[in-house]
Amino acid sequence: MVFIAIGMARIRDLFAVAMLSGIYSLLAAVLYVTMDAVDVAFTEAAVGAGIATVLMLGTLALTTTKEKIVPRRIGPFAIVLLTGAALLYGTLDMPPYGDPDAPANHHVAPRYIEKSGAEVGMPNIVTSVLASYRGYDTLGEVAVIFTAAVGVLLLMGRHLAIHRRQHKKIIEIGKPMIFKSILRVTSKLLIPLILLFALYVQFHGDYGPGGGFQAGVIFSSAFILYALIFGIDNARKVFPMWLLRFLLAAGVLIYAGVGVASLILGGNFLDYSVLAKDPIAGQHLGIFLIELGVGTTVAAAMATIFFIFAGQSHERRSEPRENNGKF
Repeated sequence: MVFIAIGMARIRDLFAVAMLSGIYSLLAAVLYVTMDAVDVAFTEAAVGAGIATVLMLGTLALTTTKEKIVPRRIGPFAIVLLTGAALLYGTLDMPPYGDPDAPANHHVAPRYIEKSGAEVGMPNIVTSVLASYRGYDTLGEVAVIFTAAVGVLLLMGRHLAIHRRQHKKIIEIGKPMIFKSILRVTSKLLIPLILLFALYVQFHGDYGPGGGFQAGVIFSSAFILYALIFGIDNARKVFPMWLLRFLLAAGVLIYAGVGVASLILGGNFLDYSVLAKDPIAGQHLGIFLIELGVGTTVAAAMATIFFIFAGQSHERRSEPRENNGKF
């Protein structure tokens, strides 16, 4: 990972940098698996090595694949070096990885391990922590994803909508891949399996690695693959932008609505125990609903960002070029 990071800093070919970034994320996912953080590895592999790489390539389609050569300055390098040294110095007081005498292993971790089964009832303790004990934090993470997608829509979506109304003839950027038989047939076989696996990850996160975040990314990757093979316009017919915007907001509203329902029923915000007569059943119902909201927002956000970026490249390729005031 260190060698890849050094290579990314020195290579001027941005396409190679994007590929190295995906490899770096994949190695990070392997590292998380060796540290028994399978849920984090799942997310890193899906987002870092998957969707993020596609978005980087989409960005390169809007800009350039070569980094501009700028004069080297010692000031920025010194600031980065000092900041890194300060961060490393701040970690010296932290306990070593896996230290049984670490404070977390005396207070937080035993509390979750010993009590989550009786209080939440989920076999996967990670799900209990993220969806129940730390429900406020997870709601904030979903709000961040929602805000990112809304920011992309505000910055780039309006220009794209105006351009689509003004220019009726659009070049299919994905059309050349339709005539590649291997890609077309393979994608038709893979997309249903990807969607099925996304549903498995969504509804099996209570018992094993997975949940709404991972399922949302996997679900959106199926539509991104469809768009890459069959064209962005065909993908918009299957997953139109109005539906993406609706799902983007619906996921957050489902999550927050569960908290409001908890308040109405006499409990605390995001206290799922009051959602049913049996507190454990209430926890299961609440976690099921908020995970559904997380998956919905994440899937809609990833697809929205990709469609906006791909649409910008799409529209730019279809624009007539102006030469001396004449088209």
